[in-house]
Amino acid sequence: MGEILVGTCSWTDRMLVGSGWYPTGWRDAEKRLRYYAGRFRIVEVDASYYALPSERNSGLWAERTPDGFVFDVKAFSLLTGHRTRPSLLPDGLPADAGDPRVLDEVWARFAAGVEPLRRAGRLGAVLFQFPPWFRPGPRSRDFLEQCAARTAGWPVSVEFRHPDWWREDQRDGTAGLLRQCGFAAVAVDMAPSLPASLPPVTPVTCPRLSVVRFHGRSAAWGTGSKEDRFRHRYDDAELREWVPRVHRLAERTERVHVLFNNCCGDASVRAAERMRDLLDR
Repeated sequence: MGEILVGTCSWTDRMLVGSGWYPTGWRDAEKRLRYYAGRFRIVEVDASYYALPSERNSGLWAERTPDGFVFDVKAFSLLTGHRTRPSLLPDGLPADAGDPRVLDEVWARFAAGVEPLRRAGRLGAVLFQFPPWFRPGPRSRDFLEQCAARTAGWPVSVEFRHPDWWREDQRDGTAGLLRQCGFAAVAVDMAPSLPASLPPVTPVTCPRLSVVRFHGRSAAWGTGSKEDRFRHRYDDAELREWVPRVHRLAERTERVHVLFNNCCGDASVRAAERMRDLLDR
């Protein structure tokens, strides 16, 4: 049976910090991370999607967390084909996100930014969450193969947001492509029956890792504010649906990452705590 790590997709989210989950007065960044790492063994870094991670911060995160704690780091927007404003590019780079020289430099800086976590054994995975318009086809296959070449030796997980990737007649091909690239497939929980809903499939494409991300079941997914899209508190019945699925993943992989992204107050940490209890039973 593989190891199952449960946590959340941020420890610095504004609504979590303001929810009262952290002890009163624990506003210092170091104290918050130490408090979080005393209760969970994994967290996702989502800030790296908006700005390239820095070596200094990665080094501090490694120092402030105990042995066995890992970080899943979300890939910078440019690296997953998302629209990236020139102002988000590092100083000194030309304001042209389509310039291959810019892409090469961004890859290099991203790699340098996560290197302290890799050296310390704290890099759980680099998450590539592709945009809703990234759909199956030759161009996307080429893009994934290029990502595989750039990330050789890294632990990588991939989340698709276009439902065609996991429709019944496409699933085997998708799983085969991820397996060829050495990428772990990300299973998702989200509101069913929406146009952009992905089915709760749990393919294993990498023997070392499987990932499940819980986005909440808000009907506002894809619309409205961030709070509207992710506002959901999981109940026990919804969590129990996933317990046998997660256990089956753990039977086939060395490690399973279970991460809650329903960032509304303390909803994510409470769901993670409860899911951990249910899995332990």
